[in-house]
Amino acid sequence: MSTRVHTFGDDALGDHDATALAELIRTRKISPLEAVDAAIDRAERVEPVLDAIVVRDFENARRAAAATPIGTGFAGVPTFVKDNIDIAGLPTNHGTRAFVARPAKADGVFAKQFLAQGVVNLGKSALPEFGFNASTEFREGVPTRNPWNPAFSAGASSGGAAALVASGVVPLAHGNDGGGSIRIPAAVCGLVGLKATRGRLREEKLNQTMPIKLVMEGVLTRSVRDTANFFANAEEHFRNSALRPIGRVLAPGSRRLRIGVLPDTVVGNPADSETRATVTAAAALLAESGHHVEELSVPPAGEQFAKDFAVYWGLLSFFVATTGRLSVARDFDSSKLDNLTIGLRDHYRANLFRTPAVLYRLRRAAAEYSRFFDNYDVVLSPVLAHTTPEIGYLSPLQSFDELFEKLRNYVSFTPLNNASGGPAISLPFGESSRGLPIGVHLSANHGDEATLLELAYEIEQATPWRRIDAVPERADGRLSE
Repeated sequence: MSTRVHTFGDDALGDHDATALAELIRTRKISPLEAVDAAIDRAERVEPVLDAIVVRDFENARRAAAATPIGTGFAGVPTFVKDNIDIAGLPTNHGTRAFVARPAKADGVFAKQFLAQGVVNLGKSALPEFGFNASTEFREGVPTRNPWNPAFSAGASSGGAAALVASGVVPLAHGNDGGGSIRIPAAVCGLVGLKATRGRLREEKLNQTMPIKLVMEGVLTRSVRDTANFFANAEEHFRNSALRPIGRVLAPGSRRLRIGVLPDTVVGNPADSETRATVTAAAALLAESGHHVEELSVPPAGEQFAKDFAVYWGLLSFFVATTGRLSVARDFDSSKLDNLTIGLRDHYRANLFRTPAVLYRLRRAAAEYSRFFDNYDVVLSPVLAHTTPEIGYLSPLQSFDELFEKLRNYVSFTPLNNASGGPAISLPFGESSRGLPIGVHLSANHGDEATLLELAYEIEQATPWRRIDAVPERADGRLSE
């Protein structure tokens, strides 16, 4: 019997996506407070199973909903913010026990752009320590679980956000992506997740100071139109003049595209059979729709890129672990960091002398990535090299060497877009033998999110996503008997 955990039912939220819910609020068929109350009720029902919420701010959300002006965008739509950006009055824990977080004095840079869309924040969603892992699991405390089957990972680092959206608690939630952290949880939880072009959205202050700006903010959603509308709304608050505007993408495009298929990882490791079959099926669908589809003979990156990214990944951990008392909190205690953070720090120490060459090659990745699209409009690949692992497979309690090798073989596709700054989207497409979603990954040239969204609409219309609530079992947020 299914163990799916969801809350879809006959309340103010129903099964509406954020776009539909915002329209109901705008036309006063429901109130923002009714929507928020329904989301709070749903959160309280699933949280004992999913453990996706770090900070609850329900009473403030109710007050904010009651005062929300009815307007455009996502006014009145309930949401959660990932617990690594500041929201005034709430602690920012970064998924770690290495310090005691205190309430933030002001909203973060991107938080202002997000909240300007009129969403009502209910609290903070879970992430692994500093977002370094690909599963939302911890040295101490319970993991965040996948609503499709709680024995499995919800992905990371935006795993809490994905679990809340997939289970129906909210229709969209904030996430950010420094190596796949929007696209990975989207893939394993059956959601839409777009990592935009570098500079498309406002960046948090820490990312602005990094030698290579890997992290992009965004959302996880259940529909392509919610993702498209989020970016259109965001452009009303801030538009980067160096990038072509996305605009409001409303439907599939008519242009037939040149699509290159990358079935195996950038380091040459084969994807598992179920993942590869999902990409093959997506390629066949696109070919049948009139697109020119061909398998890539040369991948856009290779073994050297994987090594360089691992060193830079370690540099980020080294920065946190060694400057935590200055950059994070005065009571920061590096002895309380988990095995992955410590291991990444040590990996960087051992490769510190390589830093100049690593930074040079990673910075060069943007131009090399762009040249790849001289011959293709879109690249289709898996999101991950194998299907969703069970809880514990990526636990930070295991040795660093063991975990690092597992991550290297699992997260093999997404980091290239972070290093290069190119946009990519994860879409639900397949189903594993265990009944869990399998995503496909579409990449485009810098600034070409519109093409990705048009193609995503086309795929969504041709093969509507599997629904987590399309099962006969009860939908009360509890595990089936």
